[in-house]
Amino acid sequence: MNDKYITVGQLTKYIKYKIDNDINLNEVFIKGEISNFKAHSRGHYYFTIKDKTSRISAVMFSSQTKKLKFLPSDGMKVLVTGKISVFEANGSYQIYVNDMLEDGVGNLYIAYEQLKKKLEEEGLFKEDHKKKIPKIPNRVGVITAPTGAAIKDIISTIKRRWPLSEIILLPALVQGEEAHNTIVEQIKNAEDYNLNTLIVGRGGGSIEDLWPFNEEDVAKAIYECSIPIISAVGHEIDFTIADFVADMRAPTPTGAAEMAVPNIKDVINYLDQISIRLNESLNNKININKKHLEEIKKHYIFTNPITIYESKELVFDSLIDRLKFSLKNLVNIKEKKYNELKNSIVLKNPLVLIENKSNKYLQLLSKLEALSPLKTLHRGYSIVKKDDKVISSIKDTKKDDKLEINLKDGNIDVKVI
Repeated sequence: MNDKYITVGQLTKYIKYKIDNDINLNEVFIKGEISNFKAHSRGHYYFTIKDKTSRISAVMFSSQTKKLKFLPSDGMKVLVTGKISVFEANGSYQIYVNDMLEDGVGNLYIAYEQLKKKLEEEGLFKEDHKKKIPKIPNRVGVITAPTGAAIKDIISTIKRRWPLSEIILLPALVQGEEAHNTIVEQIKNAEDYNLNTLIVGRGGGSIEDLWPFNEEDVAKAIYECSIPIISAVGHEIDFTIADFVADMRAPTPTGAAEMAVPNIKDVINYLDQISIRLNESLNNKININKKHLEEIKKHYIFTNPITIYESKELVFDSLIDRLKFSLKNLVNIKEKKYNELKNSIVLKNPLVLIENKSNKYLQLLSKLEALSPLKTLHRGYSIVKKDDKVISSIKDTKKDDKLEINLKDGNIDVKVI
């Protein structure tokens, strides 16, 4: 009776078998809008593709996501290619995506804009980090393909404009999947060649051809390089990430060579102008100094040199007169003081001075005796001390205090009761 019933798992397996073996569902092309996008830590993408009426779950495994040049996001309209199958755990059908394009925009353009925004936010395009290109380099490095029009144009342009500069070619792949790795490697190798300037670039091509110069590792290698770098990728209308990071962008490889070295004709013309200006400056300086010399020669010191002696003689005479006057004045002052001392009473009668001093001594001694506490004791008074300190009030004592009374002919020890 129950043989006609099957399990949910059996039904799901049957539906999955049918769908997996339907040739029309092995490769489908769907367009729609992404929602519920989630990038798993293992590199898988999980999302939903929807339109106005329906939706379908989608998964893109890491082996396929690595090929994408852009990061999907919610609301993005996409064109996907994949296979329809059933996820047995919940019995729902979904699309396993093999490839994805943004609807109306190429993948590479999306990746270009996303990386450009990211690196700009990280500060790789800031002007204050860019180094100045030397005006007259001794050695110029070139990273490009060893064959082709680009390297030929660069070499011929540098040799024509500034043959004194040495050119160091650092050959690299400039197209294909491995190109960005060789470019990065050669940028690092360039540090060993004592270069003044480094040109990195290639000739024109499609966005796919130029893509190695839009890779993040190339951009960071340019940013970290200590050598001033000129980016020369494609034609004038082509802009790559390398152009924004480099210290200077050239519209073409030939333009990069022109920016890297001066034109020898311009340098010669400049030196000629400097030589002319230098000669004019020297002639002007000589003429000014000649004129100044003529003015000096006309000075009275040279026309009548005896004047110098005469003026100094007058000054000398004046100094002598002042010295004589000062000496005479000093002698008069000393003579006057001498006469005053000679006529002083001290010298005429020195005993008077002694008597005056003796009288002053007796007067001071009399005053001192009048103030002496011993005189007070002789008049019947006494001095009371407590702990060797004189006390003058009964408030300074208390019961059982030991006091010392000083009289004219001795001391008495007493106790307060």
